[in-house]
Amino acid sequence: MNYISTRGQVEPKGFVDTVLMGLGEDGGLMVPESIPTVSEETLKQWQQLGFRDLFIEIFSLYANGEIPQEDLKRLVDASYATFRDPEVAPVRKLNDSLYILELFHGPTFAFKDVALQFMGEFYSYVSKTRGEIIHILGATSGDTGAAAIQGVRGKEGIKICILHPHEKVSKVQELQMTTVNDENVLNLSVKGTFDDCQRIIKELFSDLAFKSRYHLRAINSINFVRILAQTVYYFYAYFRAVEQIGDASKKINVSVPSGNFGNIFSGYLGKKMGLPIHKLIIATNENNILERFVTTGEYQPGEFRKTHSPSMDIQVASNFERYLYYLLGEDSAQVREYMGKLASEGKIVVDGELLKRVQEEFQALGATNEQNLELIGKYRSETGYLLDPHTACGVAASEAFTEDGEVTVSFATAHPAKFDEAIRLLDITQEFPVEIAELVAKDQYQTVIDNDKAEVTRQLEVFFAGDAVSKP
Repeated sequence: MNYISTRGQVEPKGFVDTVLMGLGEDGGLMVPESIPTVSEETLKQWQQLGFRDLFIEIFSLYANGEIPQEDLKRLVDASYATFRDPEVAPVRKLNDSLYILELFHGPTFAFKDVALQFMGEFYSYVSKTRGEIIHILGATSGDTGAAAIQGVRGKEGIKICILHPHEKVSKVQELQMTTVNDENVLNLSVKGTFDDCQRIIKELFSDLAFKSRYHLRAINSINFVRILAQTVYYFYAYFRAVEQIGDASKKINVSVPSGNFGNIFSGYLGKKMGLPIHKLIIATNENNILERFVTTGEYQPGEFRKTHSPSMDIQVASNFERYLYYLLGEDSAQVREYMGKLASEGKIVVDGELLKRVQEEFQALGATNEQNLELIGKYRSETGYLLDPHTACGVAASEAFTEDGEVTVSFATAHPAKFDEAIRLLDITQEFPVEIAELVAKDQYQTVIDNDKAEVTRQLEVFFAGDAVSKP
């Protein structure tokens, strides 16, 4: 299997080269030339597998044998050795129509660990086996940065720089990133929004000379391996839900907090592979560009709003282009035309049959801050289960779209301890995991900079050249 760009102007690449490229050299996103189809018989066989073995089976369909099976198994085992639950991503029943997929059992208590622990091991493996220089550059709305840093900190042959929006992530998210003082880690706190950080990252990756000179590698979900690793837990969630429900007539939906479209696109990929998910439900917050797209066909960034679910405080969803590619019938020329309109006019509009198809493939809800707090309190009172604010968005969307005869698995994308600012508004006192409780006593290491690509570039040139950047 080769990989191509959504914009059609990159020569087909193998799996490892695709991962190393990250963003396509034409500015597009890399996708497989064809999506493998999984038969009903294979699905039945996979239903018996644990998470690690399922990961290997799915990954092998896309990796072209470029990683020997024994090496792949070692990478997967190492990736999930630090997870606090032996299932990696267990499914809990809250009521007859709602189940929760817990994706927060990794080292940084967020769903990003599932993919980024593997990416850290993968990049380390490629560095050693192919002699590649790995300089990772990424932007985060909170969770990606901590998970990426945890995945590669201290690893030989790898350096990582993460941009995050200054004072626009939760305190725990900030501390998880900035209390790391390894020499191969640089945190840049940008006076702007996540969208500003993401824009700078994309511009730097699009500068092919700069990208090549400094060996830039992507950690964000523009990198297809992130999408692929996340697809695994859709299969796993579906299989565990089938087991627990015990009623073959029930249709199974998934409700997914997704601000950057990467998480929900992973489910879209799984469904195209043959996973019989009934509804793909997109949950967002008041930064609801994805809800507006699904309901009206208009994709246009709106006014930024700071919410109780800061990891989804995003107005430009970088993975949207991958979905657009499939929506437009894998027509790269049309993708270039639409993305050109987005750049020049600030919006994309689909209507008619295209919008009808969007609405057949997705439902979407943007939950308000008030809805989130209400649901956190409701489920704490009724079930004893404590939702984090992002998970509450997913539950709000689940309640809106789950019909008779359906069960929804809603994704718990973070541990509530990461967002205690919101939880405290309900006068709920939670017990912090020791790993989080200990963060407040640690020193922080970050460089606060203006929202300026030139300043980011200067910091990177010094850091990646081998000279340590001062960390006040």
